[in-house]
Amino acid sequence: MQHSTIDILRRIAAAIAAQFGSNCEVVVYDLTLEDPENMIVILENGHVSKRSIKAGPSHVVLEAMKEDKKDIPDHYNYLTKTHDGRILRSSTIYIKNEEGKPIGIFAINYDLTDIMMAQSIVNALAQPGGLDEPERIPTNVNELLDDLLDQSIKLIGKPVAMMNKEDKVKAIRFLNDAGAMLITKSGDKIAKHFGISKYTLYSYLDTSAQQ
Repeated sequence: MQHSTIDILRRIAAAIAAQFGSNCEVVVYDLTLEDPENMIVILENGHVSKRSIKAGPSHVVLEAMKEDKKDIPDHYNYLTKTHDGRILRSSTIYIKNEEGKPIGIFAINYDLTDIMMAQSIVNALAQPGGLDEPERIPTNVNELLDDLLDQSIKLIGKPVAMMNKEDKVKAIRFLNDAGAMLITKSGDKIAKHFGISKYTLYSYLDTSAQQ
C-alpha cells in the first residue's frame, strides 16, 4: 500500500484505540508485501491478542491472499478467541484496489472477557448470530498452521491413523484452499502430520486440483 494510505490508517487506528481504551486492539496488514509472515504494518494495543508486529498472518489474511479472491465482503461484529481463551468482538475491513482485490486489511478486536463475566449483559454484547464457536486468533504462524491442521482433522472426522488416501487428499485440499501452503516450510509439517513424504504431499495436491 502507498505510504500516504498507511499514514491515514495509522492515525485512524490510533484514534480508535484511544477512543475505546486498552481493551481495543487495532491491526493493519499490508497484503502487497512479499513476505506473508511480516505483513503487520500497524498494531495498537497488541497485548489484547498477545501479538507483536512480527506475529505473522491470521486466517483472514491467508484467505485474502488467494489470487482468485476479489470483492471479499467486510465482516463486522463477530467473535474471535485468543490462544489463552479470551473472547474478542472483531470486525475486518478489506482495503481493495480498483479491481476489487484486497491489498490490505484493517481489523478491530475488542476484549469482551471481563464484560462477559457479568451474566446480565452477555446476551446483549457477546452473542452475534451465526457462530457456534469463536475463531482463535493465532499469535504466530506455527499456531495458525496448527489451527488449520486441527480444522482439517475435524473436516474428515477421524484421526490421521484411520485416514485412507482419499481422506488425506480431502484434508490436504482443505489446507491448500485455506492458504496453508503460503506459510513458509508448511509442506514439511503437513507431510509429517499426515505421515507422508513431501513428494506424496504434492502428488495429493495435484490430485485435489484435478477433482
